Amino acid sequence: MLSTQHLVFLEVARRLSFTKAGQSLFLSQSAVSKQVKALEEYYQTGLFERLGNAVALTPAGQLLYRKLLQAQQLQTELREEMAALNPRFAPEVQMVIGASTTVSLYVLPPVLSAYLAERPRTQLTLKNRNSENILKALLDHEIDLGVIEGIHRVSNVTYTPLLTDDVVAVCSARNPLRHRHLTLTDLYQVPLALREAGSGTLAVLEQALLAQRIRLADLRVPVRLGGTEALKNFVRVDDQVLAFLPRQAVARALAAGELAEVPVEGLALKRHFEFIQRRGTENLAPFREFMQFARRHYSAAE
Repeated sequence: MLSTQHLVFLEVARRLSFTKAGQSLFLSQSAVSKQVKALEEYYQTGLFERLGNAVALTPAGQLLYRKLLQAQQLQTELREEMAALNPRFAPEVQMVIGASTTVSLYVLPPVLSAYLAERPRTQLTLKNRNSENILKALLDHEIDLGVIEGIHRVSNVTYTPLLTDDVVAVCSARNPLRHRHLTLTDLYQVPLALREAGSGTLAVLEQALLAQRIRLADLRVPVRLGGTEALKNFVRVDDQVLAFLPRQAVARALAAGELAEVPVEGLALKRHFEFIQRRGTENLAPFREFMQFARRHYSAAE
């Protein structure tokens, strides 16, 4: 088992911030500093360089960080192999999952609830960021498993399909566009409200438009908002803009008449949600079992 001091060091090393590490661990900044100082005294060397408000790992800190990541991986594998040898050994499983905004809000909650009901000795943490930052968090060992959509693939990550969803064009119920069927050419004249850079939804839209030889840079985009809910709420109260949002995110608002779907001829947008894992962790039981459970959940719902 890694010591508390080593776990605190890992969080500071991941975030390169004593303050952010403290927030993540629910510790004061002084408590985080105290744990790191104790490690530096033990190893008789500095682990971080303090550069004003920023910190950086020293060579010794980089070495310790690499070794502790390996130790975490070995610890997970050891627990799994011990449990296979002795059914009475059932340690609490801790899993940190990162998911893009839409997945966190609309896709994973029912899965997490059902999964925890069957596995009470599991502790799950869900972190919500856009797809680009979830991929970064996975590669930085900040999360164990991610769920993203609409992002370029990288070689040191494995991808497993979860489900497919539509992205639809919507507007306020007061917007004159609610009565129209748009063409691709119309998009040059309609003001658009879009997600921020790094969003999976935005990436899917951009790719689909490029396939039709339309660049986002050539369209009218007066506003960009971070997060699905922020964009949905903006469109709900604005009677001019058109937005592209996941169908799962706007289904209730469409049914309630708060938003209206606006067909765009020749533009079909599909998002493919996928699990992402660091290569080498595919066969670890907790991750494999959760992925299988989530896939079964949505297969049964179809």
